[in-house]
Amino acid sequence: MPNKFAEIAFTRTVKKVQEEMGSRSGYESIETGPDRNHLLRDRERAFIELRDSFYIASVSETGWPYIQHRGGPTGFLKVIDELTIGFADYSGNRQYVTTGNVLNNDRVALFLMDYPNRRRLKLLGRMALIGPDQSSILDDLQDDSYEAKVEKGMVIRVEAFDWNCPQHITPRYTLAEITSTRDAR
Repeated sequence: MPNKFAEIAFTRTVKKVQEEMGSRSGYESIETGPDRNHLLRDRERAFIELRDSFYIASVSETGWPYIQHRGGPTGFLKVIDELTIGFADYSGNRQYVTTGNVLNNDRVALFLMDYPNRRRLKLLGRMALIGPDQSSILDDLQDDSYEAKVEKGMVIRVEAFDWNCPQHITPRYTLAEITSTRDAR
């Protein structure tokens, strides 16, 4: 199946619902042709590297989904290559729910938002935890301008991605975006 996101997300049951709701015919065409939506290109790289936050979902060993917000300086989520992204993990609330979930099931979903421009990118991947014994990888993930101590790294091999439509994305602005717009006047 060429569209890697559809290959993963459009399960037999999803396809059945699409048929029942009359949308299946609109998606059948993306399931032919060369593979796509799994290699990060310049468009994805630029979008990812401009984010200062994202949401990450994992699944517990009891089957419950868990969604966590991750934030940091712009560019803290790094594109390592066309198949890999990663970030340094700093000490937070110390619940370690995502970390524990990934130890049992490495599948994750990331949801990246650009509220002012009404764009969003969904990524599906498999996450590996990078420990202190892999210092060269941790060094690549760390943000030099952020002085907190890195606990571990999180590296995600991208399996698929999908750009979502802008419908219903309410534009929201950071204080820095509002200030820069005001100062430009």
